Amino acid sequence: MDITEALALIRPVPDFPIPGILFQDIAPLIANPKAYELVTQEFAKTESPFNLVAGVESRGFILASAIAIDSRVGFVPIRKAGKLPGAVIKREYGLEYGSDSLEMQVDALAHVEDPRVLLIDDVLATGGTLIAALELISDLAGQICEVAVLLEISALGGRDRILAAFPELKIRALVQI
Repeated sequence: MDITEALALIRPVPDFPIPGILFQDIAPLIANPKAYELVTQEFAKTESPFNLVAGVESRGFILASAIAIDSRVGFVPIRKAGKLPGAVIKREYGLEYGSDSLEMQVDALAHVEDPRVLLIDDVLATGGTLIAALELISDLAGQICEVAVLLEISALGGRDRILAAFPELKIRALVQI
């Protein structure tokens, strides 16, 4: 199996979670241990070194935590509101089908000197989720090394929105549709 075959396991599901949305199901990919391993190894191939991996809830957790273990660095969760204990910072964002918010614990990056963060999510669509995550990491004095996603839905313009806010950022998508 190669990376192309692994990524081909992503399954489109029409009209989920609401009519008109084409959901990209990564369950078949992560259920296959070789495909999962290939994808996490591909994500870890960055141009800039990182010492933390942050993952956006919830499918970003699945990918980011595996990358962190393989890379022998820490994992930082970026969660939906109300899911983290202690003091948090929060950002609201828009989705292609609504709005939501993300939070990070205020001390999430404090245990690492000079935090250099690889940010992982499953899908780049409108860019709202990733912009919120990038703002949270920046607010906590983290340096974002790169954003990596499994799949980018190019027609929704998320990359352009992110680069308007973070013009020097490297964004890598393993699949673009």
